Amino acid sequence: MATFAESFRNIFKIQELRERVLFTLGLLVIVRIGAHITLPGVDAHVLAEATRNATQDNLFGLYDLFVGGAFSNAAIFALGIMPYISSSIIIQLLGAVVPYFQKLQKEGEEGRKKINQITRYGTVLVASVQAWGVSVRLTHMNAGGAPIVPSEVQGALFTFSTIIILTAGTIFLMWLGEQITERGIGNGISLIIFIGIVDRLPYAFLDEYRLLSAGQSNLIIELVFITLMVFIIASVVLMTRGERRIPVQYAKRVVGRKVVGGVTQFIPLRVNTAGVMPIIFAQSIMFIPNTVLTFFPESEIMASIASHFRYDSFVYSFFYALLIIFFTYFYTAIAFNPKDVAETMKKQGGFIPGIRPGNQTAEYIDNILTRITLPGSVFLAIIAILPAFISRFGVAPSFAQFFGGTSLLIVVGVALDTLQQIETHLKMRHYDGFLKTGRIKGRR
Repeated sequence: MATFAESFRNIFKIQELRERVLFTLGLLVIVRIGAHITLPGVDAHVLAEATRNATQDNLFGLYDLFVGGAFSNAAIFALGIMPYISSSIIIQLLGAVVPYFQKLQKEGEEGRKKINQITRYGTVLVASVQAWGVSVRLTHMNAGGAPIVPSEVQGALFTFSTIIILTAGTIFLMWLGEQITERGIGNGISLIIFIGIVDRLPYAFLDEYRLLSAGQSNLIIELVFITLMVFIIASVVLMTRGERRIPVQYAKRVVGRKVVGGVTQFIPLRVNTAGVMPIIFAQSIMFIPNTVLTFFPESEIMASIASHFRYDSFVYSFFYALLIIFFTYFYTAIAFNPKDVAETMKKQGGFIPGIRPGNQTAEYIDNILTRITLPGSVFLAIIAILPAFISRFGVAPSFAQFFGGTSLLIVVGVALDTLQQIETHLKMRHYDGFLKTGRIKGRR
């Protein structure tokens, strides 16, 4: 504990690191302030009454968890950063099948800038569509017969202003995330999602305490549940650090007057190369059906379809798990290309013992990566859908969502990545890190 406290004090001894940490905290405070500023035209008192009686065991409750309560507050940041994530998914999928985007990916820095620009345009489009759905939903919501949006306010002007404000809010959050990444500490987009989830922690405890006080939940089940979560946290950390190392032998060769090579190095293949990104990607896709269904609030057919995509339904869990497995392989393929690794090894005179350089090396690496990615993807899928089943045992949905599944993986993964960056800054300046070994391995 003393070592941790000393390491924490060391953060503020380094001027650059201190400025980065304070800059990050300042922008995250702005994110939380925006989550409590209600949209113009919405009656805040009626909204509070409606959200007080609303259940959280649905997809909108889960969405609200990611945006730190901004959705239930009908705030200017109600959409959070999720439209940007959805746009990124679309662009990356297009990069796998469309030649134009494949070409941009190979153009280096210039290609990356163009892809980022297209992603921003896509974010505006996705946010506008989702904002339209939010305006329709707010118009049809009421509490005790009183509408959340007064009848004299409803109309084209309210819809237009809501679309503009919510879209601008998402773009502003995207800009804040980029500023945190460049001038702060950690990944900005991930930290915005992280702070939204952590913000709901007190409310999750409060909801669970109310159930226990009312006798609607069992203390023994709670203890079992918490024990299970501790096991999950340990598993997440172990999975994040797990890897398979492939030996690579570099033959001796003469370069000029020097003899180089003759050493053995290792290629680390992570069990979970993709980290929590498959969870975030899959969650963004699963938000789309309910967003579309909000356009038809009075349709019985759409309401029937929506019941199959409830957060705790089997259909939702099944497709959610499949998307996580798919995106785990997809993101791993983007982050680690066996062909590029094999070509680089061949150019540098490296080879895997018993495997011919070139295509056979690429196939060998790809086979190992495919085998070790499978258990990692299944693990992610199981953990992600776990809260939906746990909530059936009387556990408060908000409590189950926070301490299990998606939220847990994001919180642990983002915390490890941020600590890794802080650790790097401390080690570069010869300060003690958070661990005596000096190694906090991130996801990448």
